Amino acid sequence: MSEVAGTAPAARRKPAAWQRALPWLITLACFSYLYLQIDRQAARQGQSAVELLAGVFQRVPWASWLALMIPYSAFFFLVDSTVVWRIVNWFNARVRYTDILPIRASAYIISILNEQIGKGVMAVYLNRRDGVPGWQVGSSMLFIMFCEFYYLLSWSTLGVWLQWDRVNPVFHSIPWIAVAAAVFFALWCLYFSARILPGSKLRDGQLLRAFRLAKPWQYAAIVLIRSPALLAAVVVYKNALSLFGVEVGYGELLGYLPIIFFGAAVPGPFRAVAVAMWPVLYPERAAEMTAFGLVQHNFFIFFNAAIGLLFLRRANRELIG
Repeated sequence: MSEVAGTAPAARRKPAAWQRALPWLITLACFSYLYLQIDRQAARQGQSAVELLAGVFQRVPWASWLALMIPYSAFFFLVDSTVVWRIVNWFNARVRYTDILPIRASAYIISILNEQIGKGVMAVYLNRRDGVPGWQVGSSMLFIMFCEFYYLLSWSTLGVWLQWDRVNPVFHSIPWIAVAAAVFFALWCLYFSARILPGSKLRDGQLLRAFRLAKPWQYAAIVLIRSPALLAAVVVYKNALSLFGVEVGYGELLGYLPIIFFGAAVPGPFRAVAVAMWPVLYPERAAEMTAFGLVQHNFFIFFNAAIGLLFLRRANRELIG
């Protein structure tokens, strides 16, 4: 935010009350749905919802689960940092990979509340530490989010296509969404290369700088760089589900996981939308899937935040000086 000489900084506008309440209302709706699903399953088995859920937690071999999740979370951090490093070096400044690690890691702490706010923190960090103009860094963060959409959509389309007869029919619309997204991407690239609407001034803004500089192969490169994280997630989640007593095929998860990860990006406590999606997919195992989703998604964000704490001292030193 800029200031006029001799005047106080403009006051930040608080979000409207409904905007502050919306994530909590979504979370309340999700957990109400989860309770009803667990209660129905418990009634069929002659138990209370609490007894059923407690039994699920007691049966999980937690040491084996941690042996899956800790390496996966660390691997995701390295892949995620590689994406940020590559994009910053393309569009902003020459930064070493080891210097990106504290930027990406410290942003995970804020990402506990909202993943997109975490990306904003990375923009502030690069602006203060490396002097990269804030709008230009913001453009790179938008580029990351744009590529994340196509990365998840691409893998989800492949998974649905490979497991067409096994996935929930509601997912059969995904290939059509992918076709529409491909058409949009082609028009997007033509627009930013000035091959269509050459007189448009919108593309000249600093917030869209990364898209103006990007070549089509760079979008594809980011999807490829990030893809090992999803493939690792399919393996980890499949084996983690088996520890909760649920067997799901690799191909089936390849179709579902990207959509669930979209849900994890919805702002709100406890990644409630992503957690609620598991019993939607497997309603007959609502208790197991609720327990799985709750610990899986929340361990991931809190473990990544712990990685951020390891880098926080260095991050503060680089920012404050």
